[in-house]
Amino acid sequence: MHPLAETLLDEPVIAAVKTDEALTAALASPCSAVFLLASTLLTVDGLVHRIHDAGKLAVVHIDLVDGLSSREIAVDSLNALCHPDGIISTRPTLIRRARHRGLLTVQRAFILDSLSLTSLSGQLEQGKPDFVEILPGIMPRVIVEISARTQVPVIAGGLLRDKADVMAAMRAGAAAVSTSAPSLWDI
Repeated sequence: MHPLAETLLDEPVIAAVKTDEALTAALASPCSAVFLLASTLLTVDGLVHRIHDAGKLAVVHIDLVDGLSSREIAVDSLNALCHPDGIISTRPTLIRRARHRGLLTVQRAFILDSLSLTSLSGQLEQGKPDFVEILPGIMPRVIVEISARTQVPVIAGGLLRDKADVMAAMRAGAAAVSTSAPSLWDI
């Protein structure tokens, strides 16, 4: 496991941000990590620096950096540009490349049906991420099933709206949750 994996789990809730206002709130929160879910090639460096200056881990959703391609060179480019602590991606090839470059890796998976649940194991085997983030994160039964099938720690993300959602995900076996709801960042 990546050396920063424990730091990512210092707090059970990870701030997921899409706006400057949300980032400002996340930096003032007790969250130890920030998932950056929106940026461009022109803004990502400054955003990552702000996160690092606040003493938090910066994990960039590389698929959502406007201006980057979905090719492996995007990992090298992002790393050279802003030195994030890690990346999030739905693409196993980018996860594998980031892992080889020494970055913390979070493979995001949308669990929409039985087929996406079945294919997840193969995707995780291909990318070998440090974490798998499943969306939506409000499916405790699915979290239990995924946790039983893989050694990859689960992060539950998406549609977590209150403390009960967070607690249900954690009881089901999630190692952490990611949420864009500032009201949940300090529970």
